[in-house]
Amino acid sequence: MDFAIPAALAPKLDQIDRLLTDHVIPAEAEVLTRGFAASEPLLRELRAKVKAAGLWGPQIPTDTGGMGLDLVAHGLVSERLGRSPLGHYVFGAQAPDAGNIEVLHKYGTAEQKARWLAPLAAGDIRSCFSMTEPDSPGSNPVILTTTAVKDGDDYIIDGHKWFTTGADGAAFAIVMAVTNPEAPKHARASMIIVPVETPGFELVRNIPIMGDAGAGWASHGEIRYQGVRVPQANRLGPEGAGFLIAQERLGPGRIHHCMRWIGICERVFDTMCARAAKRKIDDEKTLATRQIIQAWVAEARAEIDAARLMVLHAAWTIEHKGFAVARDQVSLIKFHVSDVMMRLIDRAIQVHGALGVTSDTVLAHYYVHERGARIYDGPDEVHKMVVAKRILDRYAKAGGAK
Repeated sequence: MDFAIPAALAPKLDQIDRLLTDHVIPAEAEVLTRGFAASEPLLRELRAKVKAAGLWGPQIPTDTGGMGLDLVAHGLVSERLGRSPLGHYVFGAQAPDAGNIEVLHKYGTAEQKARWLAPLAAGDIRSCFSMTEPDSPGSNPVILTTTAVKDGDDYIIDGHKWFTTGADGAAFAIVMAVTNPEAPKHARASMIIVPVETPGFELVRNIPIMGDAGAGWASHGEIRYQGVRVPQANRLGPEGAGFLIAQERLGPGRIHHCMRWIGICERVFDTMCARAAKRKIDDEKTLATRQIIQAWVAEARAEIDAARLMVLHAAWTIEHKGFAVARDQVSLIKFHVSDVMMRLIDRAIQVHGALGVTSDTVLAHYYVHERGARIYDGPDEVHKMVVAKRILDRYAKAGGAK
């Protein structure tokens, strides 16, 4: 790997840093206090600044109006954007829209791209991805109970979903539903576009996350599909290809998440070090003079740097050798980076003392809304089990240690 930042990307990273520092981070307090839905006018102004700077949609293909960065370059951008809870949204790189754009770009028909992809990529509408179910294990997405039954040229969709991020205010959902119940388990489900105004689509509630239900994009919806009728032409890709498409979507998505988490780590690290350097514990000494704080700082710096290299190497492997070769790396970074992030957030809160559990800093927001990182996109325990099984299987086939 070449560890140098590509020459063409370096000035864009500098531009992104300036926009974040000058405009996005100063807006955080207002948006996090008022909520995303109530802050739409301000967020539109920030998005307009990003578009005017030519930095919109780092992951969006150029033929769809974005920067068209490869996975490694987008990873570097995603780290920068992760410095702010608003970063990815303001730059048009937020989940689940980023993943839905990728799916529509690859599998959408011309009609689907014109109706849904073009306005989604431009940031004129939002979308949601509806796969997780409250009564089915999210760690095993081949076990779904939501069904899409053919009726003439239509599908009739019935089911119960939750943790459908950003459903509040979205224009459409991409729904994973069983279309081929007798097929092999990995070929049973399909992805289907469902406009939210379709009769039978019900946003039951925004699910409270540790007491915060959120609003707009910053929310996770519980949805019921009750006799929802949509044309079969709304299906994305071949029938029964839902699991395959989901895996293609989740692989790069984990790179995006992990680099965003590293951006969070850098913000939290800065916050923790600044607090330690200025917080006096007597007339002469600060927290920075305590050896336990010094150990936390050193450990955090090593862990963040190691995590970054792991993620960028995984992204490089996907780009150059394909996702199949990178499977172990993707599982490793998912559980490792989320653990590094949550441990650092917890220690930074401890360094801040009582201030750390208030909303006067960004730490409490991260503590509440990033704890799910160890659960979504596959629980950490499942990733550990799967990658360990693959590693040990290779040793078993090789006849054990030599």
